[in-house]
Amino acid sequence: MDRILISDLLVRCVIGVRDDERKEKQDVLINLALSVDLRKAGKTDRIEDSVDYRALNKQIMRMAESSQFFLVEALAQSVADLCLAHPEIREAQVRVEKPAALRFARSVGVEITRKQPE
Repeated sequence: MDRILISDLLVRCVIGVRDDERKEKQDVLINLALSVDLRKAGKTDRIEDSVDYRALNKQIMRMAESSQFFLVEALAQSVADLCLAHPEIREAQVRVEKPAALRFARSVGVEITRKQPE
């Protein structure tokens, strides 16, 4: 299966369980690997035969920046659900990271993989 990759999408959202985390938006990085059959798009060179990842990117940013999740796990699940709403995307691997979550770590995050129902 082919993959569409979106790397280090920076969004700002309210996320976290502590009161101080919920006062202001924080930087969050989202990485995606989307499994899609890209053979037709490769032959036709038409966006209609692929995933419009610019439009998907806008959907993800809009959802994430208006969200107020407590857990990065919940944000990752919502991103995966958005991706899988596109039937041509067979599988979505989503990594969500909070760069400022731990003092001595560059980043903390989760990675999930979700598939279309069989």
